[in-house]
Amino acid sequence: MQLVQLFEKKLFNLLSKDKKMDFKSTESDSKYARIDRFDDKTVKELEHHYREILRLIGEDPDREGLLKTPFRVAKSMLFLTQGYEMDPCEMLQSAVFTDEYREMIVVKDIVFYSMCEHHMIPFFGKAHVAYIPNGKLTGLSKIARVVNAYARRLQIQERMTTQIKECIQNALDPLGVAVVVEAQHLCMQMRGVESPNSVTTTSDFTGAFKNNVTRNEFLNLIGHKFH
Repeated sequence: MQLVQLFEKKLFNLLSKDKKMDFKSTESDSKYARIDRFDDKTVKELEHHYREILRLIGEDPDREGLLKTPFRVAKSMLFLTQGYEMDPCEMLQSAVFTDEYREMIVVKDIVFYSMCEHHMIPFFGKAHVAYIPNGKLTGLSKIARVVNAYARRLQIQERMTTQIKECIQNALDPLGVAVVVEAQHLCMQMRGVESPNSVTTTSDFTGAFKNNVTRNEFLNLIGHKFH
């Protein structure tokens, strides 16, 4: 047990040397210590503003249940928008290899969580992505990482769909790319029109997927029909 604790302490010290980010243990219990990675200065600024927001909506930021809320929300916001620190195209290009395979590759049901840039309320759903390689393949997990990198920003679904398509097209130069995104938007479910069962579908295609036969093959593979 002492050896494990010594290793954890050394690892913590090594990680804390990161110039841009600090690593903070958020628990004092020796049996469990969660380490969060965040920038102190940014968190403190966000914490200050969230405290003020609580006051402005009529709450008491000093009551017991809200004492740590501004700090928690600050860290949560940095996590939910971590996509700004990611380069999706670089992710793809980090795992590219040559191959003669030139048939459709589909990665479907990629679950994502994003935030509407108009109300900063979540929207979430699934992305279905396909490409037809032209001599270059990428790791399958990289496709999901690209979706996540664009989702973890303030977004609109339409732009996110196109960004995913353009990233894959530019990074891999395939014969074609297809992207379909289906999502539920809480900004129109829990406020506004309050339509709880609505689902928004967006799509974008390049190259070979402009052909009806190829596009329909993709739509059949993901089990989707446009009405």
